[in-house]
Amino acid sequence: MNLTLLWIILCVCAYLIGSIPFGYIIGKIFHHQDIRKGGSGNIGATNALRLYGALSGIAVLILDFLKGFIVAWLVYKVVPDKFSYLMGENPLNPFIFNLPVLMVILGHMYSVFLGFKGGKGVSTALGVFIYLDTIPMLISLIVFLVVVVITRYVSLGSIVTAFSFFIIDFLWNILVMKEYAFPWFELTVVLLIIYKHYPNILRLLEHQESKLSFRKDK
Repeated sequence: MNLTLLWIILCVCAYLIGSIPFGYIIGKIFHHQDIRKGGSGNIGATNALRLYGALSGIAVLILDFLKGFIVAWLVYKVVPDKFSYLMGENPLNPFIFNLPVLMVILGHMYSVFLGFKGGKGVSTALGVFIYLDTIPMLISLIVFLVVVVITRYVSLGSIVTAFSFFIIDFLWNILVMKEYAFPWFELTVVLLIIYKHYPNILRLLEHQESKLSFRKDK
């Protein structure tokens, strides 16, 4: 096996892992509902929380998080260790190297199992960046909690956190890690997340966005 074939396989597997719609699965199995037909219509943890309660919402959050975390762990730890003989001979450029972790996020956003529709990618991206950029991501989570606690808008918290993460990560790399390469991968993911929140942005501007509630719908 050569490195190109290995990375193609990784990208396909990462996309399929990302495509697993845990919100949809949990809704169907435990609540006998299609999560896409209730609340915001999104398959993510926030809509699961609104429709099914805290337990299901947390389960979806953890499972979507693990999709990103596991793929990042495989790409950055397991594969380089197991295939070091390939990695050393033909090192990949950073963009190609990061493709599998981008594909797991794209899989969540555009699931092959749901007609190439899906979630916003926040939880899966969180899993990726908790592994890849741990401290900047943890700092950004504080920003998320502050925004959500004050406004009760999860979408606004996600958008602000995406911007904040990119800035924090950029400054962290320069000031702490002494790495001066521009974080193109992080910027790509942030822009994708913001793009997926476009309907939420419109609703926020029109004061029609739903606020976070822990009450289960009847």
